[in-house]
Amino acid sequence: MLNEKEEFLAYTAKVNYTACNKQDSSFLGRFTFEMLTDFIGLYRVFTIIARGYMFETGEADTDRARKALLAWCSVPDKKRDLPKKEGQSETDFKCLHEQFPALVDSEGNGWFFTHIQNVRAFVKANPEKVSKAAIKKAEVLKGFEKEWRKKLMQYQVPLYSANTKGSFLLLFDDVLADALEQGELQNKEFELSEELTEQLSALTPQGVPETVLPVLYKYYIANKQDNTDWVVLPVSNFDAFFGTTAFGRKYLPLLKVEGIIWTETAFGVSRYMINL
Repeated sequence: MLNEKEEFLAYTAKVNYTACNKQDSSFLGRFTFEMLTDFIGLYRVFTIIARGYMFETGEADTDRARKALLAWCSVPDKKRDLPKKEGQSETDFKCLHEQFPALVDSEGNGWFFTHIQNVRAFVKANPEKVSKAAIKKAEVLKGFEKEWRKKLMQYQVPLYSANTKGSFLLLFDDVLADALEQGELQNKEFELSEELTEQLSALTPQGVPETVLPVLYKYYIANKQDNTDWVVLPVSNFDAFFGTTAFGRKYLPLLKVEGIIWTETAFGVSRYMINL
């Protein structure tokens, strides 16, 4: 979560589909099943991807970043699909293959769409290496294509469209604005002092791994803005980072300790402050 360049590669490079036991979720890559089925946590994923492509030449190129997002999200058209009506958003971006060969193939299969198919294939071929819960969740992904197509059309809606209904919609325009403000990807990793490490260890409640609180502390320091003591906590993405949804479901509720305040999670996001 601190090394954004490494995170970018997790979303754009090839995933090693493997698992050494039923508790190993490595075959999901930097995702959880909840991210794949409910599409939560994708705002950060999109922003990291956009920033990775927006600043490749050293200057901000929002058009290139938008095209990269479209390529990553691409869903291939079916032979029986009717031509798009005027003004209707496209969902097949095979036309971007030459520009972004790592994000979409010549058939229109985007990186994310391909990842979903590979996850399903791995679970089906290796039932002895995945949990029963994973097998059930992989079954849910059968309906992914239809739902993803609708989401991709929604993401492309202009920011101030008069026909936009609903709240908390994820739009590419919002993503690009945040990417532009955040700038180039960075490695924000740093070392904690021995004294602070011991302090965090003493504060860690029973049942929470020793690695969790130091990561939360460093993420807070690295991302705190001058005009507020609160930092947005992308819970779903931290779940994926730690490789377990226990972070949001189990560890966070236990971390209500002195000097740490956080709000309840909604839509895969929370916020927190640390005062030690």
